[in-house]
Amino acid sequence: MFLCDSWREYEVLDTGDGEKLERWKDVVLRRPDPQVIWPKANPALWDTADACYDRSETGGGNWTFFSKLPERWVMTLDDLQFYVRPTGFKHTGLFPEQAANWAFMRERIAAAVARSREVKVLNLFAYTGGATLACAAAGAHVTHVDAAKGMVQWAKENRDLSGIPEERTRFIVEDAKTFVQRELRRGNHYDGILMDPPSFGRGPNGEVWKLENELYGFAALCAEALSDQPLFFLINGYTTGFAASVLGNIVQRCLGGTGSVTAEELALPVKTGGVLPCGATARWTPDV
Repeated sequence: MFLCDSWREYEVLDTGDGEKLERWKDVVLRRPDPQVIWPKANPALWDTADACYDRSETGGGNWTFFSKLPERWVMTLDDLQFYVRPTGFKHTGLFPEQAANWAFMRERIAAAVARSREVKVLNLFAYTGGATLACAAAGAHVTHVDAAKGMVQWAKENRDLSGIPEERTRFIVEDAKTFVQRELRRGNHYDGILMDPPSFGRGPNGEVWKLENELYGFAALCAEALSDQPLFFLINGYTTGFAASVLGNIVQRCLGGTGSVTAEELALPVKTGGVLPCGATARWTPDV
């Protein structure tokens, strides 16, 4: 299990009955989580929520606010800062459990940079740029690709907030598969590649992405874009029912059985006890 326990401004206060109660700095949010099929440990604690997201039976949902919240606020982890806010899709613009992966990538990048290597990283389905910031702060040049223009703009704001030099990042609004295909035609390669693909999505030109149909072929395509001296290849998965071993098998096959693969659940500690499962990650590193 990859347990992320490095946050000070974020914590899961309690879980139960299909929900999670989280502290985001000074704001307490109550959000649905379908994997939480056990009862609440401390029901009284849930009355402290500043806002609650309720799913609609017809799809989507909406927030109910019990306190007046700022339009957005800043979360800090070590030398990184992120804007967060409640969005219409229940998310906040940040997945705290991913900090476990950020630490893994930062360590490998920093070690390479210390040997005077120039490191190039490709972040696909890159959202608001948590991994982009982490890799860039470690000294890499990061190409950040996401099909949603608004998310890319959010990522740029996070970069500026964290004081990351502009020349260390390149932001691309494009379908991920289309971009990788073009990079291969151009002969461009990367020392580290990570992806955080959705279960379903559409590109800016109507491209359809369905995870179970696309993931293996896309991962194999991305493996071709690794450099001759790769540092890592990483796949995140949030789709319920996709075990960590599924991602591990995909990575192992796409990299031709070379290197080492570690595939585990991602999880966050819960203040009232236990852990909150947060999807899975497969990490590949080359043989030394």
